[in-house]
Amino acid sequence: MSELRLEDVDAGYGSVCVLEGLDLHVPTGSLTTVLGPSGCGKSTLLRVVAGFHRPSAGRVVVGDRVVADRATSVPPERRRVGIVPQEGALFPHLTVAENVGFGLRRGGARQTRVDELLELVGLTGLAARRPAELSGGQQQRVAVARALAPGPAVLLLDEPFSSLDAGLRADVRAEMRAALRATGATAVLVTHDQEEALGMADAVAVMRGGRIVQHADPATVYLAPADLGVARFVGETVVLSGRAGAGVVATRLGPLPLVANGNAPTGEGLAVLRPEQLLLRPDPRAEYEVLDIVFHGHDATVHLAARDGSSRPLQARVQGMVPVRSGDRVAVAVHGTALFYPVDDADDPVSRGLLR
Repeated sequence: MSELRLEDVDAGYGSVCVLEGLDLHVPTGSLTTVLGPSGCGKSTLLRVVAGFHRPSAGRVVVGDRVVADRATSVPPERRRVGIVPQEGALFPHLTVAENVGFGLRRGGARQTRVDELLELVGLTGLAARRPAELSGGQQQRVAVARALAPGPAVLLLDEPFSSLDAGLRADVRAEMRAALRATGATAVLVTHDQEEALGMADAVAVMRGGRIVQHADPATVYLAPADLGVARFVGETVVLSGRAGAGVVATRLGPLPLVANGNAPTGEGLAVLRPEQLLLRPDPRAEYEVLDIVFHGHDATVHLAARDGSSRPLQARVQGMVPVRSGDRVAVAVHGTALFYPVDDADDPVSRGLLR
């Protein structure tokens, strides 16, 4: 496997620019998830790497080989880039073994390679079946095995779990992550599923408007988002207007200590917390009331509103037994530190509305 680099890449369709100055580095043997909303350019990024779409500027490098720039465009079949599409795209008339070995030369080594990959993805014993005889999760595992069979330099996965139900999706994700690590694959997984992006990857690249706006390990993206847009997109947030100074921000929930990141923000802005930072305690004299409780099994989301209607609703994430019921009045405390984004960082209409 080899590293992948996209350097200052522009790409689009006609007069429409989709990727603009995009930079991305995926180290050898690592998995990077590209996370972003629909229309941000994720699919175009994959098409540029695979060779299906030529960039108008910048370059794409696989290992030490430039596969695309203004003067060069290596054909897709010569890039050593494997692709796992959303639906698997297996050949229905071929067996599992024939699908996996489709891109391999005939001979004894071919069967050995197929057997190794089927064992790796947990499909030993299913080699003679047709795709129609497999579950959705099994089909996706066959698709991954087929993409890995030729030993690609880079593997691209285009939302490969989107068609699976929630329970199956989690199992298949874990199996695929183990398979990629076992083969030392250099891989890029495109998704709009935040749990998938944070749970599978060595690094997460958050994409917005044709650019990578943050590229870091999952914990950093979640706990120290680069800007307010990333904070609100990656995971749920509690956003409070406030005024910062002396390392704290004054909010409706009281003074909150700020994350120590070398800066000392001052002035008006938005404090950002994660719902799991809110601690709830029943108190008949408190200003917040429980509107609703949504149970998720491993935890629950508690929706709160100020009784006087003077502030926007809040949501808390509670592990285990929920200490309150709908209609209860509760006191809200905060565990940990808050992120703070000055007024100038709240440059979209929704964020500016939160300041009011």
